[in-house]
Amino acid sequence: MNKSKRAAVIAGNWKMNKTRAEAKALIEELLPLVKDADCSVVVCTPYLDLETAVNATSGSNVKVGAQNCHWAPGGAFTGEIPASMIKEVGAEYVIIGHSERRQYFGETDETVNERTRAALDEGLTVILCCGELLNEREQGIMEEVVGKQLKVALGGVSEEELKNIIIAYEPVWAIGTGVTATADQAEEACAFIRALIAKLYSAEAAEAITIQYGGSMNAKNAAELLSKENVDGGLIGGASLKAPDFAAIVAAASV
Repeated sequence: MNKSKRAAVIAGNWKMNKTRAEAKALIEELLPLVKDADCSVVVCTPYLDLETAVNATSGSNVKVGAQNCHWAPGGAFTGEIPASMIKEVGAEYVIIGHSERRQYFGETDETVNERTRAALDEGLTVILCCGELLNEREQGIMEEVVGKQLKVALGGVSEEELKNIIIAYEPVWAIGTGVTATADQAEEACAFIRALIAKLYSAEAAEAITIQYGGSMNAKNAAELLSKENVDGGLIGGASLKAPDFAAIVAAASV
């Protein structure tokens, strides 16, 4: 991290977990543990928990995000949620392009771009995910894969709008597997992303953008990962469902 240049952000992705009662209890346990955090703290909950989470975090330093949004403002898209509804409920962030959306629900680089555009137009901060599969890592094409994902996803996004985007590098082979990229692997990928942003926009934009690592970051390995210059936080899965574990990661980002 380099907090003199850009914000450090720890965001929890709850995925498909927690009822409203469970969400309220988890947030109430978490708040006193992270109240003095020297980083931004976000919880990204299932849609049905958003209002509960917004109410539970009111007046605190914890912000709330959704896990996806549709590209259209409304219409015949059964089961989908537009960015406007996320904003109306009081959430401020939205995850776009998570690998599970790509793997299980047919998300493409093009639809990631469309969803990103919709979220930005509603004033939401986008946590934009990118990352390679295991075979792509083994073939040595991480840069080609991640580069294409980001070039397409950021199509039509201005440098000013880029200020409302956080990039989350999440190697797919390290998500929910218990396998974590080494700190050097995470640094290599995040440094590549920063260099790409410099080429696409400017050196100033590259220095200012927050780049998270996502992929089995936990209380034990967070400090090492966050010690790297280009790792500005984490998009946390399983560890975000336990307040002490999530708080420990926040503490590692608060040094």
